[in-house]
Amino acid sequence: MQSTDYQAQYQAYTTAVEQRLHVLCDQYLPEKARIGQAARYSLLGGGKRVRAVLTLASCAVAGKDPMLALDYACALEMLHCYSLIHDDLPCMDNDDTRRGRPSCHCQFDEATALLAADALVTAAFEVIANADLCAESRVRAAACLAAGGGARGMLYGQELDKKYEHERAGEEELLALHRHKTGALIVAAAELGCIAADAGPEVCHALTRYAASVGLVFQIVDDILDVTSTTEELGKPVGSDEANDKTTFVTLYGLGGAQELARQNNEESLQALDTLGADAWFLRELAQQLLQRRK
Repeated sequence: MQSTDYQAQYQAYTTAVEQRLHVLCDQYLPEKARIGQAARYSLLGGGKRVRAVLTLASCAVAGKDPMLALDYACALEMLHCYSLIHDDLPCMDNDDTRRGRPSCHCQFDEATALLAADALVTAAFEVIANADLCAESRVRAAACLAAGGGARGMLYGQELDKKYEHERAGEEELLALHRHKTGALIVAAAELGCIAADAGPEVCHALTRYAASVGLVFQIVDDILDVTSTTEELGKPVGSDEANDKTTFVTLYGLGGAQELARQNNEESLQALDTLGADAWFLRELAQQLLQRRK
């Protein structure tokens, strides 16, 4: 497929997500509440929407209308956004900028940011509970999102991230950290698309394998950009990993080694799609774009 086909499809997915997020915010995050204002500020403030796009694309590869998974994709974006608000807080990464704007706690205040993030978590599950899909699908989706975002998923990764600010992480520890902190919600994105499509086990297995590898690529490239990009390009502070004395793929392998590891995981993600044939063209291009991204 031509790159223009990919860009057009990506734009169609993100447009659908943005439009639906505005509708859902009006339902579940009213502007009359300050925490609603803060939650909307962070949620609707841009972003690549990679997780939401992966949810929709996974549903499409599984043979169903991707819009079936739209509310699941939006719920995932809500939960992801809550994690970013928390990440930026002074007790976590202490970042003042997110997506080229002041972080939520800088634009509002710490207490409001904390509550806004909590509001996004609860709204995410309310969105799933009210999605226009069967009850079994909604239960499976809620369980998937909770597992990916909870103490066996993303939150455990955040715990490890804080731990390794004070001690050095080896290869196994770093991989475990990022399979949870970054990878868990990216895998959940593919799983949610499969759940919406009621996909069979072979398709689910291929897509979750793909997502696991893509998740590592995403994090490795993040680590690379933290030392090679600028705050203006990324829309968030660079050099924060070094400032927090974190072990990253760059500190562990060097810049060249991290780039090679990203390429290896990219190849693994593409191999996972072999059984899905031509229908997985968009996901193949997505993997390439994530490997080559500059912001």
